[in-house]
Amino acid sequence: MHSENPTPGAQAPADVPDLDTDTLGSELEQLRHALASLREEALRERAELDNQRKRLARDVDQARRFANEKLLSQLLPVLDSLEAGLKAAGDAGGPLKDGLELTLRQLLKVGEDNGLAQISPEGQAFDPEWHQAISQLASPDAAPGTVVQVFQKGYALNERLLRPALVVVAAG
Repeated sequence: MHSENPTPGAQAPADVPDLDTDTLGSELEQLRHALASLREEALRERAELDNQRKRLARDVDQARRFANEKLLSQLLPVLDSLEAGLKAAGDAGGPLKDGLELTLRQLLKVGEDNGLAQISPEGQAFDPEWHQAISQLASPDAAPGTVVQVFQKGYALNERLLRPALVVVAAG
């Protein structure tokens, strides 16, 4: 008996794809290339994400370190006034002078705790990045280019210049 339905699961020879090894090798090579490209892209994206994380952490650290910059820069004239008051008091002692000294020390301590540092360069070499020369003076006791007098102390916040020191420099 001849049946019109072939046995289940059997395929006709015309339906079998042509298994050319060159074609399969080419497809395999394309898939390997695509996989390598995807791996490379994933590595690049991971590196970019890591760099973005590092930038964000650095920005947050900078914001934290310099958050008090405006407040501290507004307090600099107060420090100048206290120092001028102490200078005007001279050698005269008393409770008023003692109070001014204590207030100045406390204010400087608060500034130091927040990263503020005084720049008082008398006797040091002139540095245009940290000092602002307002004049030159012939001074036989000082080497040329040395700060001989400080008119106004400078300040730095976490090693970044907040205000340059106003100085007189020895002429050469």
